[in-house]
Amino acid sequence: MVLIYIDHADNQIKKATQEAISYGAAIAKLLNCSAEALILGAVEDDLTELGKLGAQKVHQLKNESLNTFDAKVHSNLIATAAKSLGATVVIFAHNINGKALAPAVAVKLSAGIVTGACRLPSLQDGFEVTKTVFSGKAFASIKIESPIKVIAINQNSFGVHPYENTALVQSIDLPIPPASIKVTNINKVKGEIPLTEASLVVSGGRGLRGPENWGILLDLAKALGAATACSRPVSDSDWRPHHEHVGQTGIQIAPDLYIAIGISGAIQHLAGVNRSKTIVVINKDSEAPFFKAADYGVIGDAFEVVPALTAAILKMKHNQ
Repeated sequence: MVLIYIDHADNQIKKATQEAISYGAAIAKLLNCSAEALILGAVEDDLTELGKLGAQKVHQLKNESLNTFDAKVHSNLIATAAKSLGATVVIFAHNINGKALAPAVAVKLSAGIVTGACRLPSLQDGFEVTKTVFSGKAFASIKIESPIKVIAINQNSFGVHPYENTALVQSIDLPIPPASIKVTNINKVKGEIPLTEASLVVSGGRGLRGPENWGILLDLAKALGAATACSRPVSDSDWRPHHEHVGQTGIQIAPDLYIAIGISGAIQHLAGVNRSKTIVVINKDSEAPFFKAADYGVIGDAFEVVPALTAAILKMKHNQ
């Protein structure tokens, strides 16, 4: 059986989990076994609808305390559930929580692990999983030989595939270990699309010259319904808040569309966004390194190109 961990926040299932379920369902088909999901806590989403992503069953431990993420508690419960249900493969999304949970669960299950997986396993010669390495510049194929296997799937590397199923939701009874942390306060950024969940991201760099010029980027993001991001020098200069910093030392994202405005594309920045499906670069420097990684590039002054692009998008929306 393939067991998929359902990651959630604010009473909603995270977007990355949807892809993990479809990925787990595809592995279950390869192994000719069932695809089942595990959720710790409660959400507002209809769990039976996860059948449309490939889950045949959803095991739920409905306890309010589990809505606060605790890596130690959650990893213990996931490992216990995997043993109890007889899972041979455990799937996570390779996001912030998945990075904390997958290694811990692998240790508890004495399982081989591959994080950052980007393709379905090959079963031609055992169980071989391909993952990205060197900040996405290369691939490695890793053979897992342990009886139980743990895989964390990179966002936007497999996609969400529809199924005509309705998942059976069942309660699971597991002893909840004592919490290792105590949350005393939560400060959340409100009214913004979380970068890790965003399909569209518009990002700015030092080419915008200062925070007073950020309006053209915000207008474009609003027209697209996109999240906003920035390079590290921008956040270090306090032009934008640090939670918008994307890159190797910031948030690593994989949206469907990433628009980089006035960003040169240093390797540290590229490492955090190179899993984006489509990258568009707008920069007046034709020698900017980012153009080598771009799917589409516009060589021009951002202060002319971006307002024109925003106007064209708004015009198109108005005519629809």
